[in-house]
Amino acid sequence: MVTSPSALAAPLAPPDGGPLSPDAILDRFVAWVGSTGLSLYPAQEEAILALLDGQHVVLATPTGSGKSLVATFLHWKAMAEGKRSIYTCPIKALVNEKFFALCQLFGAENVGMTTGDAAINPDAPVLCCTAEILASMALREARPRADAVVMDEFHYYGDRERGQAWQVPLLLLEDTTYLLMSATLGDVSGVKEGLRELTGRAVADVRSAVRPVPLEFEWRETPLHETLEALVEAGKAPVYLVNFTQKAAAEQAQNLMSANFSSREDKERIRAALDGVRFDTPYGKDLSRFLRHGVGLHHAGLLPRYRLAVEKLAQGGLLKVVSGTDTLGMGVNIPIRTVLFTQLCKFDGEKTALLSARDFHQISGRAGRKGFDERGYVVAQAPEHVVENKRLAEKAAAGKKVVKKQPPQKGYVPWDRTTFERLQTKEPEALTARFEVGFGLLLDLVQSATTQRGGGYGRLVQMIGRAHETPYGRTKLRRLAAARFRTLRRAGLIELREVEGYRGRYVRPAPGLQRDFSLRQTLSLWLLDTLPQVPREGESYALDVLTLCESILENPDPVLWKQLDVARGKAIAEMKAKGMEYDERMAELEKVEYPKPHADFVYATFNAFAERHPWVGQENIRPKSVARELAERYMTFNEYVSEYGLERSEGLLLRYLSDAFKTLVQGVPEAYRDERVDDLLVFLRATVRGADASLLDEWERMRDPSYRAAPADQRAALAALPPRVAQPDDDPRAFAARVRHELHRLLVAVAQQRWDAAAAALWDPDGAWPPARLQAELAPYFAEHGAVDTRPVARAPHNTLLQKTGPRTYSAQQRLVDPEGEVDWVLDCTIDLAVDRPGDAPLLELVRAGT
Repeated sequence: MVTSPSALAAPLAPPDGGPLSPDAILDRFVAWVGSTGLSLYPAQEEAILALLDGQHVVLATPTGSGKSLVATFLHWKAMAEGKRSIYTCPIKALVNEKFFALCQLFGAENVGMTTGDAAINPDAPVLCCTAEILASMALREARPRADAVVMDEFHYYGDRERGQAWQVPLLLLEDTTYLLMSATLGDVSGVKEGLRELTGRAVADVRSAVRPVPLEFEWRETPLHETLEALVEAGKAPVYLVNFTQKAAAEQAQNLMSANFSSREDKERIRAALDGVRFDTPYGKDLSRFLRHGVGLHHAGLLPRYRLAVEKLAQGGLLKVVSGTDTLGMGVNIPIRTVLFTQLCKFDGEKTALLSARDFHQISGRAGRKGFDERGYVVAQAPEHVVENKRLAEKAAAGKKVVKKQPPQKGYVPWDRTTFERLQTKEPEALTARFEVGFGLLLDLVQSATTQRGGGYGRLVQMIGRAHETPYGRTKLRRLAAARFRTLRRAGLIELREVEGYRGRYVRPAPGLQRDFSLRQTLSLWLLDTLPQVPREGESYALDVLTLCESILENPDPVLWKQLDVARGKAIAEMKAKGMEYDERMAELEKVEYPKPHADFVYATFNAFAERHPWVGQENIRPKSVARELAERYMTFNEYVSEYGLERSEGLLLRYLSDAFKTLVQGVPEAYRDERVDDLLVFLRATVRGADASLLDEWERMRDPSYRAAPADQRAALAALPPRVAQPDDDPRAFAARVRHELHRLLVAVAQQRWDAAAAALWDPDGAWPPARLQAELAPYFAEHGAVDTRPVARAPHNTLLQKTGPRTYSAQQRLVDPEGEVDWVLDCTIDLAVDRPGDAPLLELVRAGT
């Protein structure tokens, strides 16, 4: 446990003098609660006393009834006992929000976060993470540090896609105290019984239907803008406008620009609050315009730093209306007085259907804030065609001829006032347990096994025996586990090893697999099967490996649609230039696809693999080129977004690139990596890290108020691996990859004649190489050669040279390849690691640019 100035200022700072007694833990917590002006509700008292007694707690109370305060007590109790607690929930936005809230309570040094995209202070005594991260810890670590676990939004236990991550810790972490929380749990008797059997301790079921802020429900048949204006005028703002797609949320935000919900004074306060916030991506301009007008936008397609800005403005009471998606129902802390449903149906991943009772109650429950509102308001809009036909009926009554508007043909399920009323009283659906034996699950267990008796496969059998399933379901799982175990053995990923002093054998990973090797994607085994068939001598080897990685990822559809639009536009222009007739052009246009590098090879190897492995079933391969195209052209994140018009999907693109990076890191064994793959890894990590470092910046500010984030033109350099100026002898490959990354950044900036960016890529404390000098020094090159080649072949290792010249010094050269492939110029640099510089500052000092 770390005690720092920031921690000492926190209201629930770590206690001095060692662990506290149970009475002292309770007394100090109750005193803190009293100092905030709050008082405990009966359900909170019951839950806290049960946790103090060492029991597990299932807490099912309405939104706004103080479940977070009970969670805070469990974190405090663990910290006061010198133990570690973990908070987990379904979405990264809520993890981020809870992370900062707990930093305020316990001190930034004592709180960490890991979501898969970001890791901040991960060894802290209080850790915030997604459910998948906690499940991975439980699987991979024999005894993970998880003395207490808060599982927020626990109804995700029944989610079709992600429910397994919520069940895994409940099957493995025997010494953990659990707090399972949700406003819409339903029957969880199976979960409680499983916990009792796992830990031998009692489970307290704490429930209450009492809302501190009661709800009022209203059905509206007025146009949406009129409904919003009426709600704001009636003092029922802030209003959260609930949409069920990111596109709809953004379109509604744009529509609201014609209304004026904020006064001049409000807008001035917003402007002041946004001072210092960077809106430097292509969509940043639109979002900034919405916010400065007083309209918020919140959905997963936004970059995390933009969502954070919206949440801060909303928490400051500066936004009257926020247009967003139903992530509101996942507990994101945006203060809301009124929830306004634009519709009561949504696409559930398979079909469009009416909202479930659980979804409706989760979203509705966000209305009304304890301590601010006497009541919350839930409003549902009638379908648009119903609203329009009501207006047309008035015209018809006046003798005018009208044509009734019909409901939409696609993506619509009828709802009406009766639907709305039924949802208000309907109980949440029962939770369905989700447990499957995937290859990733089995490999995680094997990697954690070492020489434990029974090994990882024994733990899997144990898990299946504890799974919240029927006896028949467990039998099926055991058979599937055995079949998949044999598949992994045939693939050469695991082996059986004799153990001295033990008559049996234990399962272990095959030699040569990196520690964090993962089979998270269903078709990861196809990737492993196909990697040996990629020619290593080819110039595009690293990019071809990346193509295989991209082929097993889910398609980022908005990105691929944009790629297809561009491809079709180019095809039409070419066909017109050839004089093709319209009908012929249209026929050919149907054959145009978005980029699919080596598609024939990918499909052929997959078909052969599927014939040998019937378990592939309905899974399919998905060749594409998003991360590859970005790397091949050495584009920045912003350049890619602008070229394809992905402004509304920046968050989606960032998550996809992050997934591609993680698949390349964890899914490709070390044996298939060379320096070209190393370079690709550094580039992708720099792209992801450079696009949004808001969470780390915010945490650093909490630790040190004088902290300033890096300038925009240095972010890519700061993101490169290794993150600090490491001793090259510790990891020469990583050091060389970082140097090549810096040389390539310099090369691309020079090729594009962006002299400010070129200067920013250099370590130049004396200002010897300002942009103007760089331009002048390279003017003769451009006069003679015209351009610099930046294709992968021009960035190949034989054109990017690194040589040790002393104990702590190096020379680094980037050769300039002209369009004809000739090389007669070089960027000559030195590196001196003995120089005192910021940890992530550029390493390169330019000596000369010339022949």
